[in-house]
Amino acid sequence: MLQLIFTQGKAQFGDAVKSFWFYDGDFCPGCMARPIGAIKFKGKDAVAINAFIYRARGVLIGYFLCETCAKFIFKEAQKNPYKQTPLHTDIEKNLTAAYHKHLSSLDA
Repeated sequence: MLQLIFTQGKAQFGDAVKSFWFYDGDFCPGCMARPIGAIKFKGKDAVAINAFIYRARGVLIGYFLCETCAKFIFKEAQKNPYKQTPLHTDIEKNLTAAYHKHLSSLDA
């Protein structure tokens, strides 16, 4: 799935997207408290897969959200489509830190 998002990102944003990485932490990058797992969406089990471009490195970072954070974003998107929430900012900050930690572990 992330490969498809990466291909779309390359087509849409060109050289701004150079690589991709998937956050595989145990906790949701939104709240950093709840575990990631299946969520209920329209009465069915689903996962909330998402991605953002970490522009400083040109990396598409993929991630899953917990049910609480995913539902919050879905609800806010219905009220204000295409508008970023403070939760998005927290997610990007947490994922950027996780990506830097990943990079430093490669140097160890």
